[in-house]
Amino acid sequence: MNEQNTAQKIAVVLFNLGGPDSLDAVKPFLFNLFNDKAIISLPQPLRWFLAKLISTRRTPVAQKIYNEIGGRSPIVELTNAQSAALEKVLQNTLGAAETKVFVAMRYWRPFANETAVEVKNFNPDKIILLPLYPQYSTTTSASSIAEWKKVAHRAGIKAETKTICCWPVDPGFITAQAKLLVDAISQVLASTPDSFVEVLFSAHGLPKRTVERTSDPYPEQVIRGAEAIVSALYKIKPEYKNKFSWQVSYQSRVGPLEWIGPATEDEIKLAGQRKASLVVLPIAFVSEHSETLVELDIEYREVAIKAGVKNYIRVPAVGTQPDFINGLGGLVAAALQSPCNPMPGSGCNKPCEDKTGACPHAISG
Repeated sequence: MNEQNTAQKIAVVLFNLGGPDSLDAVKPFLFNLFNDKAIISLPQPLRWFLAKLISTRRTPVAQKIYNEIGGRSPIVELTNAQSAALEKVLQNTLGAAETKVFVAMRYWRPFANETAVEVKNFNPDKIILLPLYPQYSTTTSASSIAEWKKVAHRAGIKAETKTICCWPVDPGFITAQAKLLVDAISQVLASTPDSFVEVLFSAHGLPKRTVERTSDPYPEQVIRGAEAIVSALYKIKPEYKNKFSWQVSYQSRVGPLEWIGPATEDEIKLAGQRKASLVVLPIAFVSEHSETLVELDIEYREVAIKAGVKNYIRVPAVGTQPDFINGLGGLVAAALQSPCNPMPGSGCNKPCEDKTGACPHAISG
């Protein structure tokens, strides 16, 4: 650790989507989501009216979804657990630095403006912004960081701030995913030793228009992450090299627009036609929430059973898996030591910016 940081106060801000903490919160949560210009690019007041319409229509369906998991999203509690685990790692690795990890959600509490007040009161010397989205997207990381810049300015935060924009192939994240995938494939092979396993790396989808309009690097980073996980798995279990095939797919499609594909649901049905054993890994989600606990575990499992899939296993989100948390700690340490953005160790060495117009580091501060 660089000696200039050891006596300083360091704040790390974790960003995530957030989720409703009650059934009554579902509608305002959805409104906040669709009223974000990164999600719907219409000017105001058209976006406001459309967000009102969509949130009103989708609330009953969404409430049924959250009712399946206790009437609320678990994402805040799970992110708080990640925050506590990361803070412990940083306290052990940053020497004498006083480090505190904060959580800011984009569309429900704790909102970024609330967290900014807490960070201001902590009065840090340095701030590291760390989105819990492995892959950069204009709809997730960019939106959260842009919001933070506004609320931090209003709160009067003047500390030096660096942004870890993305980490799609960070070694800690990749190792954690690979170990979990090994466990899932092993589970299939233990029950049906002669099986050939098909693996779906399922990521949250984006409208194709959004990717084209913004030159969003998200799809490419998803693919790079999947490739890295498979490579790490071969090192852990080389004997599995001829035991499975894999591909990337996308879930959570809503509305009439064309979305990037292939769709996870469609691939599950095709796997059923082959009577395959199927393992689904949620590559874009680091904590459990409605897309994993309901969409993958309940809705898509039913699709798999009806389609004739032999085995259907969903890999858990990385959560507080030690390799993952240690990886995040390494990203923070690298950011503190780097004189500028992008930071060494961020897992993003500018390969996708060379192919697209959306440079993640353009929003780094």
